[in-house]
Amino acid sequence: MTDNDDLRRLVRTIPDFPKPGVQFRDITTLLLDPWGFGETIARLGATVEEEPDLIAAIDARGFAIGAALALELGCGLLLIRKDGKLPGETIAEDYALEYGSDRLSMHVDACTPGERVLIVDDLLATGGTALAAARLIQRAGGVVTGARFVIDLPELGGAAALRGEGIEVEALLAFAGD
Repeated sequence: MTDNDDLRRLVRTIPDFPKPGVQFRDITTLLLDPWGFGETIARLGATVEEEPDLIAAIDARGFAIGAALALELGCGLLLIRKDGKLPGETIAEDYALEYGSDRLSMHVDACTPGERVLIVDDLLATGGTALAAARLIQRAGGVVTGARFVIDLPELGGAAALRGEGIEVEALLAFAGD
């Protein structure tokens, strides 16, 4: 990972959100900057050695990053949503968050056996969300080729958790603290 200080300057920190003591790393300011958004996608794309069949974008900010990266890499987009948001038959996975628990789902036919899938989200904290997405993809028969994030919060251990499950991880930026 390079320092990407030019992109780092476009990320806003919001103190005490969603609870006191948390320094929320907000990428919406980066997304508002056309150059910054474009560079983010180009740099994430450059970290991918073997193009996947699908980008699995995680609800909600991951959708913006994942959709743009899917276009950049010329592959399809698989949406991983909060439970109850997708029509049709779905599979779901519960997971722990740094602030509680939640449930993700995807369409049962969104990924076919053997398809190579890259997981994408805006931020990696504890890794619970990305691990739940990986389990969904694997349950559908997909092969998780790695995970990409704009921001990693290394002290929260998400990258280590993903690597512990054999998932290759890259992030453009790392921020200390939570």
